[in-house]
Amino acid sequence: MDAGPGAAPHPARGRPGAPSSATRAPGAPWARFSAWLECVCVVTFDLELGQALELVYPSDSRLTDKEVGPALWERTSPGEQALTRFPVFQKSSICYLSFPDSHSGPGRHHSFQREPAHYFGYVYFRQVKDSSVKRGYFQKSLVLVSRLPFVRLFQALLSLIAPEYFDKLVPCLEAVCSEIDQWPDPMPGQTLNLPVMGVVLQVHIPSRADKPESSPPKQCGHENLLPAPVVLSSVHELDLFRCFQPVLAHVQMLWELMLLGEPLVVLAPSPAVSSEMVLALTSCLQPLKFCCDYRPYFTVHDSEFKEFTTRTQAPPNVVLGVTNPFFIKTLQHWPHILRIGEPRMSGLYTAYTAHLHRDKALLRRLLKGLQRERPSDLLSALLRRHLLELTQSFIIPLVRPGEGGHGGAGAEAQAYPPPPTGALHGKPHAPAEEHHALEGVPHRTEKWGHMEGLKVLLSGKGHPRICPRRAPGLTWPLSQTPPQIRPFRQDDFLRSLEHSGPQLTCMLKGDWLGLYRRFFKSPHFDGWYRQRHKEMAQKLEALHLEAICEANIEIWMKDKSEVEVVDLVLKLRERLVRAQGHQLPVKEATLKRARLYIEMVVRSLPTDLQVVLCSP
Repeated sequence: MDAGPGAAPHPARGRPGAPSSATRAPGAPWARFSAWLECVCVVTFDLELGQALELVYPSDSRLTDKEVGPALWERTSPGEQALTRFPVFQKSSICYLSFPDSHSGPGRHHSFQREPAHYFGYVYFRQVKDSSVKRGYFQKSLVLVSRLPFVRLFQALLSLIAPEYFDKLVPCLEAVCSEIDQWPDPMPGQTLNLPVMGVVLQVHIPSRADKPESSPPKQCGHENLLPAPVVLSSVHELDLFRCFQPVLAHVQMLWELMLLGEPLVVLAPSPAVSSEMVLALTSCLQPLKFCCDYRPYFTVHDSEFKEFTTRTQAPPNVVLGVTNPFFIKTLQHWPHILRIGEPRMSGLYTAYTAHLHRDKALLRRLLKGLQRERPSDLLSALLRRHLLELTQSFIIPLVRPGEGGHGGAGAEAQAYPPPPTGALHGKPHAPAEEHHALEGVPHRTEKWGHMEGLKVLLSGKGHPRICPRRAPGLTWPLSQTPPQIRPFRQDDFLRSLEHSGPQLTCMLKGDWLGLYRRFFKSPHFDGWYRQRHKEMAQKLEALHLEAICEANIEIWMKDKSEVEVVDLVLKLRERLVRAQGHQLPVKEATLKRARLYIEMVVRSLPTDLQVVLCSP
């Protein structure tokens, strides 16, 4: 049996056991390779030891003993592959997750993942009859370990590499790694041509600026490439319709469970199916970031097996992908179980009652397209668009203004673009009475959305303390810190939903209020709010710096003490350091003006203070 490349993420806990690829200095050996891959591993099955790590390339990649554990993605038929996520870059994790799970333990092939603290593993498992082996089968996995969740890219790469590797072994692996070491860095927003083994893979690296559901930009100037590039429509998006086809009737309820961060077990016939289903589930909240833990392929050898199977405490907020029937009994106390691949048993087993009514029109369109044998990618685009609009309709009331006239430009609008006008009911947006979200702002009521009120202030509209050019007679409080953001008020928001809720952009009926109440208790609301709060605080600080640079420093300094002037210099320097480290969205012209202001202010001070402030 020959199983192929695959990818499924499994989150790793703790620090990697070796220096990360990011630690390789530019120009150092394997620096470009490390921008794409941590290493390539070969895992074999030893009759005495079980799974064993046979090879790690490049050879200077250092793994801890735990990192050599289980492999994460399996395929049960020729050419299949899978993906998984595992805690820490551990040898033991790689070994066990590189073979399929069964009643007795690992068995086939799969892959694993890493994000800021996790690795992705992409595994190609091969099992063929071999009379020279004691048990009569040759079993080995080729594993790509990467920081990047580029499932489609690494699947394609494994499909090219693995068959050649099993034929030519190490020389083939060395040649491929040397080719990857010549690839350009994966910079967001760029379209790249990646040559490997006589094939050119053309890929677009996704970025925040990409519009949802848009085609990747075409790269010019390579029309005469020989051979013609193999264009990957996406480096990370799966065939969503194929993944959800066995459970189409439950897609909307699954979206709710993911939105609320509910514990969910996916029981699948193989690591490949398990991996893809878990990845499909975690991707259905876009553009909302999935903030919970997830394991595309989880085995009995995982270090957190006891934690996840205990009945003494509630299951954690994790999406688990499993294949071993042993888990049917072990995890039966979990609140939501999704079984696929078994005609009589497939379905969603849960006591959860959906808050929203099922979209029957969508189901009819998908089933009709299936009957007419429409291309799977077309049906996937339809399903992905539906889930995208559903998520946007849910998030828009949190980030968009209550009244259309109060501008929706800026970071919020880019992160959550409104659904197409065809999805709207044509009703005018109703105003929501809200207070300013900043401390120290004159107390007056505006018709703004909850988070939008702050954004209008960030843009400088109507507030002279943020934009001094609108109030020339006002003395800018240069020595003060930026205004502070007030906490989000859930009760105020819930009261506003009657007039400015998701019903303005979504046709679905149901208990939206109840869904929001549960969402506020979920990890996804916490993650979303922390990120928005951080971005707003950074924007406020950036605007504060810009206002200082636009003010007349000389006039301000006339009646200020040396202590106040020195305090201004120190604060400006602190902001410069943060801005230069790309932690603040500040233009280069503003940074240049700030440096000149610092020099001018320092020169105005007594000599002894100049010496102190100018000392390294």
